[in-house]
Amino acid sequence: MILDLISQGVVIVMILTFSFGPAFFALINAGIREGYKHGSMLAIGIVLSDLFLSIVISVLIYFGLGSVLNSTKAQDISSVVGGAILLIFGFTYFLKKSIKADDKEEVVTKVSSFFLISKGFLLNLFNPAVWFLWLANATAIGKTVHFSLVKMILYFLVVLGVVLCLELGKVFLAGKIKHFLTDKMMNVINYVTGSALIIFGIVLIYNFLMK
Repeated sequence: MILDLISQGVVIVMILTFSFGPAFFALINAGIREGYKHGSMLAIGIVLSDLFLSIVISVLIYFGLGSVLNSTKAQDISSVVGGAILLIFGFTYFLKKSIKADDKEEVVTKVSSFFLISKGFLLNLFNPAVWFLWLANATAIGKTVHFSLVKMILYFLVVLGVVLCLELGKVFLAGKIKHFLTDKMMNVINYVTGSALIIFGIVLIYNFLMK
């Protein structure tokens, strides 16, 4: 049983840490452009949304309501809302300009930690793929061992603690290369990040409209 839990935890950590979704691009962009403080707040928001989803989905499964997430209405809502949020955040990256190194710290301090955490939270929360990922994780853990609801949540807390450490590591490494990038390259990174978010958003809305 312990080996099953460890192997399942490793799978969850690897998927959450190295999946190339909207949150991944935003996190790397933050680490490169604004530095560790900015990126770490974004990472905390992302992991908090994973924690929120893991708790909500575990509760739904525990009470036999896991099928609610697979309903057409739930998928439609997540596609429209998630697509709109990704489009909005994506376009904001095209409005950003590269910042001189001397001005970076001053600009970062003007952005509240609450805003950065909320941004990471929303980017991850309204990605339908993350919902179904946690649905699969919670279902798999439930079948592997007969956990109580409290023990399942504690298990996910431990797993997400590891995820947060790795996310902060990504931000740290991303920040190390920013000193080698020119303003032009910084702008290119913004455009790539914005384009990625917009594409994700368009795909979500397109899938909804094509139903």
